Amino acid sequence: MCSDVKSRADELSVPGLDADSLLRALVAVSADGLAVLDWHGRFAVVNAAAVEVLGLPADDLIGHPAPFPLDDADLAGLRDCRRRAAWLTPDGRRRDLEYRLVPLAGGAYAVWFSDVTDVLRQQERLTAITRAASSVADAGSLRATLDAVANEIVMTTNIAAVQILAIDDPRDELRVLGMAGFGDAADFIERLSACRRLGAHVRFMDAIQNREPVVVLNRKPSILVDPRWAPLHAIMDHPDWDSFVSMPVMVRGRAIGTINAYYVPGEDPGPSSLAFLEAMADHAAIAIDIAAHLARTRSQAQSDERRRLARDLHDSVVQQLFSMRMQAEALRSQVDSADPDPARMRGRAHELAELSQSALADLRGLVFELHPLELAERGLVDAVRAHAASLEARGALAIDVQAPADLEFDLAIEIQEDLYRIVQEALHNVVKHARAHAVNVRVALVDGALTIDVTDDGCGLDPGAERAPRTTLGLVSMRERAERWGGQLFAGPHPAGGWTVQVTMPGAARPAPRTEEATNR
Repeated sequence: MCSDVKSRADELSVPGLDADSLLRALVAVSADGLAVLDWHGRFAVVNAAAVEVLGLPADDLIGHPAPFPLDDADLAGLRDCRRRAAWLTPDGRRRDLEYRLVPLAGGAYAVWFSDVTDVLRQQERLTAITRAASSVADAGSLRATLDAVANEIVMTTNIAAVQILAIDDPRDELRVLGMAGFGDAADFIERLSACRRLGAHVRFMDAIQNREPVVVLNRKPSILVDPRWAPLHAIMDHPDWDSFVSMPVMVRGRAIGTINAYYVPGEDPGPSSLAFLEAMADHAAIAIDIAAHLARTRSQAQSDERRRLARDLHDSVVQQLFSMRMQAEALRSQVDSADPDPARMRGRAHELAELSQSALADLRGLVFELHPLELAERGLVDAVRAHAASLEARGALAIDVQAPADLEFDLAIEIQEDLYRIVQEALHNVVKHARAHAVNVRVALVDGALTIDVTDDGCGLDPGAERAPRTTLGLVSMRERAERWGGQLFAGPHPAGGWTVQVTMPGAARPAPRTEEATNR
């Protein structure tokens, strides 16, 4: 709200200069647009700043309809507030004007206005950069993250569509990692490959190879008349765009992709817009780099898991199979003897049956550890219960898995698998180190975070016990699995005795269904 400042020409007094000349001088040197509108809302008087802002000569502006509406019911209050209006320059560019109207005698109006286009664009870009940074920090899926980044770019007023592409080698096919503004473009890469085979000059490949932005003005008309781009004409004609910018996505000095921005007609990509795209490309690079790091970490974790399973296979199933072979040979000797002893033969057969049952249970447990199908088919809690049952079948210890019957959470399958591996490793440590008889596994949703506690009744920190130290590889692996998704892991003695491993994973609350009011908003 602006204060009401009243000024009258007859109150102005400058020695040697009359009031009318002084007012004309002030109007002429004002950096903001000043104009008088007639009662039809047409320009009657304009100053030099108005001519510069509106992009038309003064003679063309006089009599031209102004973009400031005069049909407001409370025109008397317009002097106390600033409003916004849009103006199209002769070359088709949209300018956002902030203005204030004051009624004059005789039905005319005085108007002050200034061009706030660049300020508003900068605010939009800063907001988009902030939200994109939040998406990179929070999202678990690379495609979801970069789709969010692409949408943030398109939400700025001068960009109609965006693609975020990645390529590992110039000879390889591109991958679409994010897209917005194109509608249905699922087969974009296939159509682009067809254009490249026809000899189309793909300008964003120049950005990747030269590691510098590529700016092409009036790109759309040249694409739509070029037969080499025919496979993509339907997709490229859908957004209302004209000029094009390709900003390379850089990771440690290497271009691994590009952000392609398609500008609305009349919007030339200037330095501030390129700086904005460069900032968004940095966010995309961070997301891609994090995803690659997670993939490498997961590959290493899988390799470590295979080696551990190989050791477990040798220590359990292989040894039991060797014992079964020995029992089978002893049983055959009894059968082939001249005077077989039925009681001893039954004993051998019973031992052989027990060994085979134990080996079968161990094999089932190891197969499940290699590929826990229940995660995708039945969910995390049932997968944990299945693993607990396999441990109990081996006679290792009693395991009680507790979870609310109505427990629902929303976590990606990759996160659930890491949570399952954490529980698996915690139970493995209990069997190996704790000398425990029972374990409680509690799964709960607390303040939007999924919490899993694994607590045993074992030896805890007994100095004479072979309890797993804090720096074991297993504990490091559990902590890394939790932290890669923004979770936390605690491992330590339980107040009532024994040992506790607790993992907390945020962002697990299932989103509330959108109401009809929110959907139509």
